[in-house]
Amino acid sequence: MALDSVERVAGGLRLRGRARAERVACPRCATVSARVHGRYRRRLVDTALGGLGVVVELVVRRFRCAEAGCVVVTFAEQVEGLTSPYARFTPPAAGALREIGLALAGRAGARLAAALGLEVGRDTLLRRVRALPDPEVTTIVVLGVDDFALRRGRTYGTVLIDVATGRPVDLLADREAETFAAWLKAHPGTGTVCRDRGGAYADGARTGAPEAVQIADRWHLWHNLAGYVEKTVTRHRADLREPAAEPAPSPEPEQADAEARAAAVRAEQFEQKDFVRHARERYAAVQELKAQGLGIKTIKRELGLAKETVRKYYRAETVEDVLARAREGRVSVLDVHKPYLHERFNAGVTTFSELFREISERGYTGSYATLRDYLRPLRAAGRAPAPAPAAPKVRTVTRWILTHPDRLDADDTATLKTILERSPSLAATAAHVAAFAQMLVERHGDRLDAWISAVEADDQPDLHRFTHGLRRDHAAVLAGLTEPHSSGVVEGNVNRIKMIKRQMYGRASFDLLRKRVLLAR
Repeated sequence: MALDSVERVAGGLRLRGRARAERVACPRCATVSARVHGRYRRRLVDTALGGLGVVVELVVRRFRCAEAGCVVVTFAEQVEGLTSPYARFTPPAAGALREIGLALAGRAGARLAAALGLEVGRDTLLRRVRALPDPEVTTIVVLGVDDFALRRGRTYGTVLIDVATGRPVDLLADREAETFAAWLKAHPGTGTVCRDRGGAYADGARTGAPEAVQIADRWHLWHNLAGYVEKTVTRHRADLREPAAEPAPSPEPEQADAEARAAAVRAEQFEQKDFVRHARERYAAVQELKAQGLGIKTIKRELGLAKETVRKYYRAETVEDVLARAREGRVSVLDVHKPYLHERFNAGVTTFSELFREISERGYTGSYATLRDYLRPLRAAGRAPAPAPAAPKVRTVTRWILTHPDRLDADDTATLKTILERSPSLAATAAHVAAFAQMLVERHGDRLDAWISAVEADDQPDLHRFTHGLRRDHAAVLAGLTEPHSSGVVEGNVNRIKMIKRQMYGRASFDLLRKRVLLAR
């Protein structure tokens, strides 16, 4: 190519030139031709130079093909590294737009491209991304599989990961066993499948790659165990509170009466909440259908509830097990101010606005409504009882049991030790958790059967459900506790998919999401 001129124009530089090849090979039959049919001018956008946009105006020729039988009569000459058929951007500029589109998609990508001197519309960027070819899928020896939400709670897809490289190899539009099995059959050679505890992927792997070893991910095993430990702690939540001290020889009748009235008012307020009423109605409906012999999936369809919601009410022995966490409440910014509030209330300061002003001056950062809801039972009782020491929350005790003792501070260790001494059942649970954690971390799969037998020999109804699941998925669980592979790299890619989805504001279709996940670096 010969460069004729360089001009400074509004917004950048204009380069004018012409192609100079004397003989050009036909792109179809490779016959070299020197017969010029005509000339025309091409306008190409190139990457910026010194912050200035660059436009190349190039005069090229059309040649006649010298081969009489070739279907191509005329063809345009191309300049290597500068032009490609029908392109409006040079290869470097097209490559930059491709990377921008994969990284940022439409609007954000168009803004960045404009800042780099490449004026392009958002729709053009998206078309370029969609037009990119899929990466070639080679034999995947160790395949990781997990689901991700396209629309949380409604629509889910499946991501497939090459565990050896950490790169996604495909996205599937659902999480059905048949879809996963069909993909495995179309891509034979998978020797190991790392998956979560979901039955769909187990069935799909069993159908699509029957020779592959299935590995249940260790994190999911621990997460499943944590859920059952929390249910156990909830069942024994009465053991979390310090036993009541021996009553004084002559307790104050007014104090005892105030405590009883305040407790009654709080209980009445709790029962009036909408979610409590809904919980009792749902529990009654689920238990009624359960008594008729219906299963969780059938009840789900009958009542139109989510599967996890039905499972929660189906397995609860009483509705109080469901309401336990809500009844115990959360840690509140008001907790540290309660002794002061009780003291001032009993001193005759019962105006909510006045108490709100006083504790705000003492550092209270919560809302007036929180204070009002707390003080109403005290006003109904007429007197504020002495604030009882709060028992540890169910989730707090669960976390203590699931945490390695060396990572707990001295106060938490002492409190947990006291609770376990008070509750033999929770002490047994903690011992089983510690044994499972050691087996999990050190990958002693040979201890699995003995651990299951020890749990089932103990009075641990919630952990029994966990062991039943381990028995149903025994081979995959044993492999997960023995083999070095895990789904950690899969979870990392699921987080990456979430980030890409947030960039797209949930407005892009599945095909664009798939391209960006598979091709973006």
